[in-house]
Amino acid sequence: MENITVRKITTVDLTTLQKIGRQTFFETFSESNSEENMSEYLENGFSVDKLTEELNNENSAFYFATINDEVIGYLKVNFGSSQTELQDKSSLEIERIYVLQEYHGKKVGQILYEKAIEIANDKNVNYIWLGVWEENPRAIRFYEKNGFVAFDKHVFRLGNDEQTDIMMKKVL
Repeated sequence: MENITVRKITTVDLTTLQKIGRQTFFETFSESNSEENMSEYLENGFSVDKLTEELNNENSAFYFATINDEVIGYLKVNFGSSQTELQDKSSLEIERIYVLQEYHGKKVGQILYEKAIEIANDKNVNYIWLGVWEENPRAIRFYEKNGFVAFDKHVFRLGNDEQTDIMMKKVL
């Protein structure tokens, strides 16, 4: 396996981020959701305006995983007031770790996860947390294997569908 490198994303990477964001979300969730709800989420959740705002937010950070300059996955972390919930100064949220399907099982997610841990340690937070769809057993297993435990649930809206995310956290 070639070397996987991780690099921080800036606004110049917007188009690439939009493309990988849409593609990985589609690959992960399209089978389990209606076409209408998927289209709406892909359109709005990865719009240029929304991504620009997120990239310019000093309390969020995005990173690409690449092999030979080809983007194969990405990470988004939030701290402080940018966390989607639990806006605790002593925590960091992993909002997204997505990897292209063809690279599943090749440790790309693990490398992005380790980057998140590194950031959490740099920021001296006490714990990291995330929300994972209850019907995504692959992701749940990944986080359990990395020491996360479920502590709550919350609702994630995909179009007109209310879905349950399991909230998991790991004390550092």
